[in-house]
Amino acid sequence: MAVTEPAPPHPAPPVAPPSTPPGGRAGAGPEGILRRQSLRESAARTYARSLPIVPVRARGLTIEGADGRRYLDCLSGAGTLALGHNHPVVLEAIRRVLDSGAPLHVLDLATPVKDAFVTELFATLPPALAARARVQFCGPAGTDAVEAALKLVRTATGRDGLLAFTGAYHGMTEGALAASGGARDVRVTRLPYPQEYRCPFGTGGEAGAELAARWTESLLDDPKGGVPHPAGMIVEPVQGEGGVIPAPDAWMRRMREITETRSIPLIADEVQTGVGRTGAFWAVEHSGVVPDVMVLSKAIGGSLPLAVVVYRDDLDVWEPGAHAGTFRGNQLAMAAGAATLAHVRRNRLAERAAELGDHMLRRLRALAAGHPQIGEVRGRGLMIGVELVDPDGADRDDADRGGAGPDGADPGRLGVGRGQGGAVPLPAAPRLAAAVQRACLERGLIVELGGRHSSVVRLLPPLTLTDDQATAVLDRLTDALDGVLRAQLPEAARR
Repeated sequence: MAVTEPAPPHPAPPVAPPSTPPGGRAGAGPEGILRRQSLRESAARTYARSLPIVPVRARGLTIEGADGRRYLDCLSGAGTLALGHNHPVVLEAIRRVLDSGAPLHVLDLATPVKDAFVTELFATLPPALAARARVQFCGPAGTDAVEAALKLVRTATGRDGLLAFTGAYHGMTEGALAASGGARDVRVTRLPYPQEYRCPFGTGGEAGAELAARWTESLLDDPKGGVPHPAGMIVEPVQGEGGVIPAPDAWMRRMREITETRSIPLIADEVQTGVGRTGAFWAVEHSGVVPDVMVLSKAIGGSLPLAVVVYRDDLDVWEPGAHAGTFRGNQLAMAAGAATLAHVRRNRLAERAAELGDHMLRRLRALAAGHPQIGEVRGRGLMIGVELVDPDGADRDDADRGGAGPDGADPGRLGVGRGQGGAVPLPAAPRLAAAVQRACLERGLIVELGGRHSSVVRLLPPLTLTDDQATAVLDRLTDALDGVLRAQLPEAARR
């Protein structure tokens, strides 16, 4: 379908801010704001380090900085902005609540706004889940919903252990971090997540996914495997922070079969993949899997903080107050979320994301064919990753490698597995990826990095992306990559 938002112009050249703005105090311009941020905010800040801009206006795909430059935003609030910045239907929904005089904070009381949100949410769920679903409003972040889901299945089953996957990311609170790939928790059993380029079994494709499924079955059924009957399995249908790795549909169905036959609740973490992002309204729909629990946040709030857990009614064994959160009654977020869900559904934006995402993947794969520095292009819908590698094996030193294999070797250098087109995977190139991210920003394009070694350039544009905007995004990314590679050539080769 056509999306009418016009493609923004290329970024204007930087405008140097005055040292003392008219009517203001010294240091009130963007440089002063950035300097004060670095002095006053936590060392844990992340995006602000790689994206030193001061946004002041935004609409759709475009952000305007305080210095007058415009940027195409392919971060989208880490996937929060399904409709881009300040979409008219979201603003109108917020204004209606504000103008109505309705309370903005109501804990978990029933309101017309909440009722409309839940009705719209249930209309989008997989029908087999919606028919017997319950919803729990949590704290405002996705990690709160993950914590609630883990508590839910542990309460319902009376068991404590959890099955999670290598490369996973589920949030920053204690339980969510324990289920994520970089943590260590004796209650969490780590399972292999299938991937093509860096297959842990050295095969890739259907064979690698089948081996991952067999590993899971064997571990669960082995009385000496050291894995007690778990409370649940949590899985991302597409790993986002793990490097934009889509789970094979057949493997997802095997995980559903494995958990169902062993009475293990299956939790689908759709915090980043939901609301049309992957080309289906919910990413589990690609495989036809109906999970027992779905964890939802980011886009469901229409750019405002909102998180919920949706689960099968027979798991609803909590006592009153067993899980709560002061801000679980955010009326503005529910209004914005209901408007977003309805707009995506009515305008078939998930289907649009599938179509445009396929086009972008084809063009990026054509680019990869002429650039050995691109190890793999992968993704689903408008959730796209470009893994950058080092053909010469010199990008990373020992401190950069991010973990060693069983014999002390770096997994990125083992030369096992099949990459795109059957090639042996090359070492990850985090320095190249960081340079490309900086070059993109210089060209007016905001991208994020992810993956095991922070070597995957990630694109999460809004679902309202137009064909012209998609072309502009890919042109700038291509130019940034080529510019970085030219700069790295010896001077004689650049002549």
